[in-house]
Amino acid sequence: MISSKGQIVLPAEFRQVDQIEPGQEFDVERLDRGDYRLVRRTAPRNEGAIEWLLACPHKDFVLHVESESTDTL
Repeated sequence: MISSKGQIVLPAEFRQVDQIEPGQEFDVERLDRGDYRLVRRTAPRNEGAIEWLLACPHKDFVLHVESESTDTL
């Protein structure tokens, strides 16, 4: 079904079987006139890493390492 905003609504059964969560993004590929395919976008491997690190209960877990500028090499 297409909503009045042009959004595609997937049946609950599909979302449950394929573990589709709200906010997941898909690309729409046009195969032919009236024939389309939805392809789930894969998240980058490090997506959410910053939020995960910021949520760490142990603060000061990052150590500053003295280093030289690459300009001196």
